[in-house]
Amino acid sequence: MSEKEANPTFSKSTGLPRKRFYRARAHSNPLSDSHFPVPISPGHVDYSLHYPQHFPSSDQVDSCKKIQFADIGCGFGGLLISLSTLFPETLMIGMELRDKVTEYVKERIVALRVTNPGQYQNISVVRTNSMKYIPNYFEKGQLSKMFFLFPDPHFKEKNHRRRVISPFLLDEYAYVLEVGGIIYTITDVEELGDWMKACLENHPMFEALTDEELKADPVTKLLSSATEEGQKVDRNGGQTFRAVYRRIAPSL
Repeated sequence: MSEKEANPTFSKSTGLPRKRFYRARAHSNPLSDSHFPVPISPGHVDYSLHYPQHFPSSDQVDSCKKIQFADIGCGFGGLLISLSTLFPETLMIGMELRDKVTEYVKERIVALRVTNPGQYQNISVVRTNSMKYIPNYFEKGQLSKMFFLFPDPHFKEKNHRRRVISPFLLDEYAYVLEVGGIIYTITDVEELGDWMKACLENHPMFEALTDEELKADPVTKLLSSATEEGQKVDRNGGQTFRAVYRRIAPSL
């Protein structure tokens, strides 16, 4: 009997970790102190830990191949899994603050790599606070896509500073996004949807994608279907509010 077959946290039929053993609170306070290792700069991110097939040793950290997609608050990793096969040559990472959820995604990726040889080698997850440490992971203009799917709405006005989309944080996101890079947001809370759209609309380094561009982008179809939260909203017949914006060069 293999170790996974004897381990109740893994499904005997699929070999994947069972979500019920990794449940956590729906959200965490991003302003509280958490203790986990943080690289002092993007050059100190050990790619060999995340993508061992692409980087067999940590000596290759200076390779020209860099992470291009970041899923902020990736939850249980549904979007990463879907994007992995859609963009097999693109390195992407999920950033999650909750330790149990991060551990689940790690186990899920490892299991998928075992059951699908050669696949899912381009995705990984890290436990971190993206509201504090984005510049520690990504260089200027490194990313081509950032995702913010069903973030914590922080309903109380005094807690709006905890929202992951804000004018101040958009400055950081604009820094790590390349010109032409895209930021994707979606929520089932109308007030938060209006907030995120207004923040992006009023920022000088972002412009909205046109309806034609949204229809042509295969990623937009995944925003409401790839994640556990999106599937739950769909099952309940709920409404979603989407804002997708492109990083532009500031006008002089």
